[in-house]
Amino acid sequence: GCALQTFPFEAQSEMKAMLVKGLLEGAGITGFEFNGIISSPDAYEYRNKMEFSFGDEEKGGVMTLGMHKKGRHHDVVNVDYCKIVERDFTTIKRATREFFLKEGVAKYNKRSEEGVLRHLVVRKGRKTGEILIGLSATNQGAPNLQKWVNMLNELDLDGEIVGILHIINNTVADVVQGEIKTLFGRDYYNEELMGLNFKVSFYSFFQTNTKGAELLYNKVIEYTGATEGKEIFDLFSGTGTIGQIMAASAKRV
Repeated sequence: GCALQTFPFEAQSEMKAMLVKGLLEGAGITGFEFNGIISSPDAYEYRNKMEFSFGDEEKGGVMTLGMHKKGRHHDVVNVDYCKIVERDFTTIKRATREFFLKEGVAKYNKRSEEGVLRHLVVRKGRKTGEILIGLSATNQGAPNLQKWVNMLNELDLDGEIVGILHIINNTVADVVQGEIKTLFGRDYYNEELMGLNFKVSFYSFFQTNTKGAELLYNKVIEYTGATEGKEIFDLFSGTGTIGQIMAASAKRV
């Protein structure tokens, strides 16, 4: 992420290998064969999901939309260009901040429990180009979100927006949770992984590095060996991607 981008990519992989090996040895796990780290196919623009926060850089300052300062829970800085996501993420984030500033819609204040805007989540299928956008906000003051939807649909993007959602969160919890209201399109996007098509809903866990996930899953298949005619047990399953990929050759998963 951001803190290691001054390191050459090869050095980042070497550091990760050292950290992982240290964790295993520190836990007293021995007798394993360490095969090193499989590096991501892309050093930049690989993430398929980002969660941005509304806030300010100084108390009472102009509303920001971006990431928290390192080690600070309250200060949020604008992220005008993030190297680990595609251009579409930055375009949507920047346009959203400018829109709500112009409309005079306030960020949510946890202390006073007043305000509207909390988080902006953008998810994109790396293979399909489909984009799903979620605005986490209270329903106080009922701002004209349809106007925001219309603005987003007019943006010049490389991908295609297939869904825009309002995540209604009136609680004090600083997390993206709550009832989903679909403002435009649908509440999921499609992604392809190793020849299979996955329907990814807003809250679904999905590997954030799509191409990296394919390398990882190919390694799982390699380690598992021949599966023809065998029954496979998927004992720790999220979306079930590994099990579904293995279902192509196994007798049953």
